[in-house]
Amino acid sequence: MVIMVLDHTRDFAFAGTMRFDATDLTQTTPAIFFTRWITHFCATGFVWLAGTGAYLRHARGESIRDLSRFLWTRGLWLIVLEFTVVRVGYSFSLDYHMLGAAQVLWVIGMGMVVLAGLIYLPTAWIGAVGVAMIALHNVLDRFPVYRWHPGAPYPSLAQTLWGFAHAQFQLIPLGHPYPMVVAAYALVPWVGVMAGGYAFGRIYDLDANTRHRLLLWLGGALSALFVLLRVINAYGDPVPWSRQPTVTYTLLSFLNVTKYPPSLDFVLMGLGPSILALAWFERMARNHFTAALITFGRVPLFFYLLQWYVAHLLTLALAWMAHSGIQWVFWQMGPQGPAPEAGFRLRTTYLIWLAAVALMYPACKWFAGVKARSRSWWLSYL
Repeated sequence: MVIMVLDHTRDFAFAGTMRFDATDLTQTTPAIFFTRWITHFCATGFVWLAGTGAYLRHARGESIRDLSRFLWTRGLWLIVLEFTVVRVGYSFSLDYHMLGAAQVLWVIGMGMVVLAGLIYLPTAWIGAVGVAMIALHNVLDRFPVYRWHPGAPYPSLAQTLWGFAHAQFQLIPLGHPYPMVVAAYALVPWVGVMAGGYAFGRIYDLDANTRHRLLLWLGGALSALFVLLRVINAYGDPVPWSRQPTVTYTLLSFLNVTKYPPSLDFVLMGLGPSILALAWFERMARNHFTAALITFGRVPLFFYLLQWYVAHLLTLALAWMAHSGIQWVFWQMGPQGPAPEAGFRLRTTYLIWLAAVALMYPACKWFAGVKARSRSWWLSYL
């Protein structure tokens, strides 16, 4: 969650974001590349653990029927938040000609709606659906998504649905001439990632020592499979890596996997180390730093909604104090984005990130206390 704020702060504040893709090896630097690359672990972990959290609710005694109702209602709620609270937070715009971007809350919400039906199946079957979707979805790359642009013929219903299912970060019109949506997070394979996370929750039924060994084995195996597939360079990612002029840039090419839609290599690269981290976190010594992280983790949705506004407002304030103009901070929703001359240096972006995390801690600690003291049903939706 904390690393995720770095990614969004980079979007708002870093000058390079306005000019080129951080993973474009012809323009990036190792520092810029790894600032973007480290955040690839976030979405994979969020979607996987959303499925695990659903399993744990059932394991603590919630009936399948009640869990199903909770999942589809909360899923729809997350989709509403995506196109309202989150949309305003990253755009600072109320112009709904552009409905917004279908990002992580959208895909978690849709995943919960699908999972609400899947949980009636045996857990092993749910896991099999998830693994199959993750492992095989790159076969679908041969069926391209219709790349619509203003002035082009409007997509058919089938093309629109396929765009959301296997999105490649494209613009999708929902009417004539408005509104439009940027389809960022593909339902395939993200729904499968959530299903896999649900089945993964069974590991937490085991005793601590057995669970620890399994987490280490599974995390190590997935990490090794990522390396193997990437070395073979034949399946797992639509963009193979290639030898570059230097060893450093060859490594960057090796790690430069596809997020939109997330390739098999992308999912493996995120899941393997994340599962290893779960094993490490369980035995991590408790101190003030870990206590702060636990506080954030107790209010994940509150944190997620808040960080858009805090990081964006800090960027706005710094732009105003630097007399660099503030118009570029107000993103124009659409493919144009901010002006290319806008933004700050990378080190300033890191300072804004750290300030945003620090400013959010008191609010998150307060809200965590509210949730701990109250049993109101509506708090489970925040």
